[in-house]
Amino acid sequence: MAIDFNKNLHLWFYIKGYYRYFMPKRFYQSRLDYTINKYLSAHPDEVEYINDRVNYYCKLSSPTPLSNKAIELKNFKKPNRRKVRPARSTYFFDTYEYTRFFPDDKKIIPLYGDINYVPQFPSITKSRPIDGNNANSVILNLDKVRHFIFLKDSITYEDKIDKLIGYMTIEKPHRALFMTKHFSNPMCILGQINKDEIYRPEWLKPKITIAEHLKYKFILSIEGADVASNLKWIMSSNSIPVMPKLKYETWAMEGRLIPNYNYICIKSDYSDLNERLQYYIDHPNEAKAIIEHNHQFIAQFQNKERERVISLLVLKRYFLMTNQ
Repeated sequence: MAIDFNKNLHLWFYIKGYYRYFMPKRFYQSRLDYTINKYLSAHPDEVEYINDRVNYYCKLSSPTPLSNKAIELKNFKKPNRRKVRPARSTYFFDTYEYTRFFPDDKKIIPLYGDINYVPQFPSITKSRPIDGNNANSVILNLDKVRHFIFLKDSITYEDKIDKLIGYMTIEKPHRALFMTKHFSNPMCILGQINKDEIYRPEWLKPKITIAEHLKYKFILSIEGADVASNLKWIMSSNSIPVMPKLKYETWAMEGRLIPNYNYICIKSDYSDLNERLQYYIDHPNEAKAIIEHNHQFIAQFQNKERERVISLLVLKRYFLMTNQ
């Protein structure tokens, strides 16, 4: 089975991150408008689409001041990896990739990690709640080395196994509930992969590769603290994500995903799982339609030049709407 992973290896990610960090910022700051205008001029048909995405990520509609905890970009420095978890470095480098284009006197409030609440002041986050007024959560594509993985799946839907696979960390009660209800379900292949908190010894299984997941028609993608990290690569595969209605979103605009159009939607108590899986086993054309919808949806994030321009415009709007 040949799978072409478009995946940033961590080593390469850090090489690029340090290279950008040590390059003089003046070079990038002088090219901010040029970088944006060059792309927009060459792709006038995409301007409306780009504006729509910028407005989606940054929903600030009126001037909103920052708190006194905001950081000037001249003081936005790489964290000491000996003092913070490595994941914080990935958030920093992903943010710095775009902040380096802006003057040092601009200020930001960066919130790193699984942000499943709306902050009091406009902040740069990876994730936010989908519902309610979430304008103070301004999204950038953070921790993308873990979340934004795309692949080419050589196994057709028809040739996959008629079961759901779900290997996941169990750190939240709702994930433990799923395991309790369906660990012995013959339609499922399930396992807990974290060893720090073992709910039941029989749940514990070794991690398996993405390639092993792709043997199955259905892949579990239940949210944890915020979004499920496997959702993007599932959507680029020929398998189908299975999950309850989503509560959180990231740069992938999960709030625009449609139940039973982009994923198989199950009840929050997981009571209808077998019924939903059997329906799509019995209706393969509808299943393959979900896969095609997902391929179309995920393709919009694979134009690296356009993604950079959108990111810069999001920050530009953030600075404008915070009176900068």
